[in-house]
Amino acid sequence: MKYTSTAYVALAAFCWGLSGGIGGMLIADDWDPFVVSFYRGLIGLFFVVVWLMISPIGSGLKNYRLWFWSVVAGLGVAGNFAFYFVSIDQGSVAVAATLMYCAPVFVYLVSFALKLESPTLLKWIAIALVMFGIVLLTEIYDVDSDGVTLFGVVAGLLAGISYTVFIFGFKYAASYGSPQAILSIAFMVLTLILIWPGDSVQTGEVLEPANLPLFTLLGILGAGLSFILYVNGLNYTVPGVASIVAMVEPVTASLFGVFVLSESLTITQIFGMVLILITATVMSLFSGSGRTPSRFKK
Repeated sequence: MKYTSTAYVALAAFCWGLSGGIGGMLIADDWDPFVVSFYRGLIGLFFVVVWLMISPIGSGLKNYRLWFWSVVAGLGVAGNFAFYFVSIDQGSVAVAATLMYCAPVFVYLVSFALKLESPTLLKWIAIALVMFGIVLLTEIYDVDSDGVTLFGVVAGLLAGISYTVFIFGFKYAASYGSPQAILSIAFMVLTLILIWPGDSVQTGEVLEPANLPLFTLLGILGAGLSFILYVNGLNYTVPGVASIVAMVEPVTASLFGVFVLSESLTITQIFGMVLILITATVMSLFSGSGRTPSRFKK
């Protein structure tokens, strides 16, 4: 069971990585990032609602606290999806995925502010290393670079911040109900938010037979099947293993961008990416943050 659960976590992270690449393909075909984000969440909503209908016991839907924190989680996942694809639009899949993986940094900072964790020299060094990796990855020091824009960098970091909001929202909501109930509310909030900023014409065009299959695949891999696999996989996967396995996502997204979308990375960017991934993973191991069981278990 332990190995099966770890495989579920790895498969979920792999699906998330592929969804970033698929989103990059759609954006490269001039689809609005907000439309891409909306359909990823909408299809995910369908899956988690079905899951809730199959397993309604202990949902906690009558508890107002569950609704409050699930709405907070929904705001976080909406921002995460939207900013992630905006970052891809303004840069590349590899850069956007790695910037989003900086979420443990923001978890630390929020924990410091809320006095949930005590700041130490090692933690500040880890944060500094991630920031240095961001500078190398994005090459923001090179004003003549034609790569990721400053807006793309900011959007990628906002995706990580939004993910942090989702983590804390889900963590507190989990005390009052089931994961499927929380995800149902969160994805419902996401769809209500992201239906507005997207291109209304493109939103309708997605439903055309030629366009729907790729968007459906994006939703299944990026929000539907992946979240269900991940939640169930965490039942028997220890936090340390989950944190390491989660690296499958940015690595998969990056490889997809390089080999399928023909994106390129310099040696400096690759070094920055490796520095971020290793440091962020170590931060997750010691804090229990990031993609670990603490975000889903009660």
